[in-house]
Amino acid sequence: MNDYMRIERAIAYLEANFGNQPEVAEVARHVGLSESQFHRVFKRWAGITPKRFLEYVTAAHARRRLADSASILETALDSGLSGSGRLHDLFINTEGVTPGEIRRRGRGLELRYGVQPSPFGECFLAITGRGVAALSFLADGGEAEEVQGLGEKWPEAKFTHDPKGTAGTMKHIIDGLQDTRSQRPRLMVRGTNFQIRVWEALLRIPPGHVVSYGQVAAAAGSPNAVRAVGSAIGANPVPLLIPCHRVIRSTGAFGQYSGGVWRKRALLAWEAAHYEQ
Repeated sequence: MNDYMRIERAIAYLEANFGNQPEVAEVARHVGLSESQFHRVFKRWAGITPKRFLEYVTAAHARRRLADSASILETALDSGLSGSGRLHDLFINTEGVTPGEIRRRGRGLELRYGVQPSPFGECFLAITGRGVAALSFLADGGEAEEVQGLGEKWPEAKFTHDPKGTAGTMKHIIDGLQDTRSQRPRLMVRGTNFQIRVWEALLRIPPGHVVSYGQVAAAAGSPNAVRAVGSAIGANPVPLLIPCHRVIRSTGAFGQYSGGVWRKRALLAWEAAHYEQ
C-alpha cells in the first residue's frame, strides 16, 4: 500500500469515526503503521499533524466553506482575469480547441504522455506543444485505457510514450498546488464554448474553498443551467488543474468526482489545511 492509499484510508476512517475523536495511534493501527511512522507520513503529505487535520475532514467543514464562499467568489469575479495580486495568480490560461482542429481530428498534433506520481496518487498526463491536453487519476484500466480514451478524441494525432518528458510538467503542476503564486501550465483542452466558460469559472475559486453548482452556473453566465454545469464539470479533462473538486452540492454533500469521492475529500482537506496556514 503506497502513502496516498494509506492517507485515503485514514481519511475514510476519520470520517466514519469523527464523533469519537480517535487517537492518532488508533488511526495508525488502522492503516498498518506505527504511530511514529504514521505521523511522519501524514505530515509529509499534508504539511500538518494528523490531529490538526481532523478539523478538515467533515461535511461540517464543507458547509462552512460553502457559506463563506459566496462573497469570495463574487470578489474573484469582480476582479476579472486582468486583475492583480494573489487572486490573479490562481488563474490558468485556457485555450479552447478551434473548430478546424476538431475537424482535422488531431492530424498534425503530437501528444506525449506518461504516468506520473502526485500527492493524491498516480496520474496520467498528456501534453502538446501548446499545453496540457489531459490529466487524470489513473483508473483500474491503467495507462492503456487512458491512451485509448484520448485516441477516441484525437484519432489522427501522433501518440508518443514519454514519461521522462512529462515528468517536468507534472512537477510544475504539483509546485503550483503547493504555491498559488507560481505560474501554472497552459492548457489545450477540447470543449464547447459553454464548457470553457464553466471551466474558467472553476479557475476563479480560491484553494481551500468550495462553491455550489448553482454558484458556478451564475459565474458562467447561465444561472438556470445547473444540470448542464454539472455535465460540463464532469467533462473536465484536467482535474487538479481545473479544480472541479471545489464544487459540492448546496446541501453540503460532496457529490461525485472522477477520481473518487474519497480523493475529492482528501483534496479539499489538503487544500483547506494549506489555505488556513
